[in-house]
This record gives sequence, structure tokens and C-alpha cells, in this order.
Amino acid sequence: MFSVPDIAVVSVLALLLFGPDRLPSLMRQAGRVMRDIQNTSASFVSEMERAADVNERPSPPPAPPPLAAVPAAAPEPEAPPPELPVEPHLPGIS
Repeated sequence: MFSVPDIAVVSVLALLLFGPDRLPSLMRQAGRVMRDIQNTSASFVSEMERAADVNERPSPPPAPPPLAAVPAAAPEPEAPPPELPVEPHLPGIS
């Protein structure tokens, strides 16, 4: 990376080129630009991760194969309804 003498030389050159009045505003502007770049980079990375997650979702399991056609058995004959007991009708009794 940079050593202390390298940073000192760059700082002195910046102070001589821009002066003590403009240097603080230029450093603030450089800080804002760096923050915007970092935010844009983080937004791009999160969007790519989200897109990758959407593509990696497991697909639903395949539908089971249809059952082989089994011939239907002949329907059982219906049993006749049970006979109801018939009460004898006696005259004069309702």
C-alpha cells in the first residue's frame, strides 16, 4: 500500500496545488463521490445476488405419472331395498 512518506508527499502537493481554502471542499466532494461509488457497488451486488437467488429456486416436483388404465370391474348389482314390515290393517283402528 502507501507508506507514510508517500502520503506526506501527496498531501503537500495537494495543499500547494489547491491551497488551504479549496482543499477541504475538494476532500468533502471526494468523500461524497467515494460514498456514492460504494453505495452503487453494494446495490449492484445485492441485485445480482437477488437475481441469482430467483434463478436458483427449486422447481416444483414433477407431477406423478398417470396411473396405468386398469379395466374397471363390473359394477355389483344393487341389492333390493329391505322390505318394510307391513302392519295389518284392522277395521275400526286408525
